Amino acid sequence: MSLEQVSTAQCFGGQQLRYKHQSAVLSCEMHVSVYMPPGANEQTPVVYFLAGLTCTDENFVQKAGAQRIASELGLVLVCPDTSPRGEGVPDAEDGAYDLGLGAGFYLNAVQEPWRTHYQMYDYIVHELPALLESSLAVDHQRRSVFGHSMGGHGALTIALRNPERYRCVSAFAPIVAPSECPWGQKAFSHYLGEDRALWEQYDASALVVKAEKAIPTLIDQGLSDPFYAEQLHTQRFLAASEAANYPVDYRAREGYDHGYFYIATFVEEHLRFHAEHLRTV
Repeated sequence: MSLEQVSTAQCFGGQQLRYKHQSAVLSCEMHVSVYMPPGANEQTPVVYFLAGLTCTDENFVQKAGAQRIASELGLVLVCPDTSPRGEGVPDAEDGAYDLGLGAGFYLNAVQEPWRTHYQMYDYIVHELPALLESSLAVDHQRRSVFGHSMGGHGALTIALRNPERYRCVSAFAPIVAPSECPWGQKAFSHYLGEDRALWEQYDASALVVKAEKAIPTLIDQGLSDPFYAEQLHTQRFLAASEAANYPVDYRAREGYDHGYFYIATFVEEHLRFHAEHLRTV
């Protein structure tokens, strides 16, 4: 398994790259976008960004304006796709945006027809980092993860389950209680079946209660987000983390919604948060 470069463009002194590779975990070809800051080497830390519903590996790199600050801070930005893709990969039968292609939910599916390809948890946590760290000039120890909406859900659950792998985690408008919202219930019932104990393995509000080790955590939420009340349930996670004495830096943003203008406004704060914790030994 190896990376094949698809495109490159100079950006703030570094390189915005796109690769494709064959994934054994997902049984399909995948794309990943990577920003390499100027002077990247084996001591350059890596920040993974997990995108939301309907997105690909390119939305964040094209819309968030993150390269300028990543260049300044010396951070590699890795932006995976949000689901497996290609011929033979199942999709929602009705073409719905919140299931199937573009909606992998960063979990390992156990139900048919999803289980062969929809193993996004193992892809993000194990396969993709191993491939990048063997192929590119990046630090093998200093990683962090953040994401948006479905990707915020992925970032939080992955970090909570693997605190030894990530120095910190942040999320824009994350789905923090997927077991209790329509997006999550639809995805979990299709991918995981009806076993609620399995659902809890991918539910940040359930995981934080059981967390044995805390890592720095930043939650960012626009208060004019149309999905705030029905889908995101930010306060459930904040209440659970407080009950578990798990520290969370919560930043509520008056007037901001769910989109990339919101992300672009505050992405510098997030990357500075990550850089601060990635600098530590």
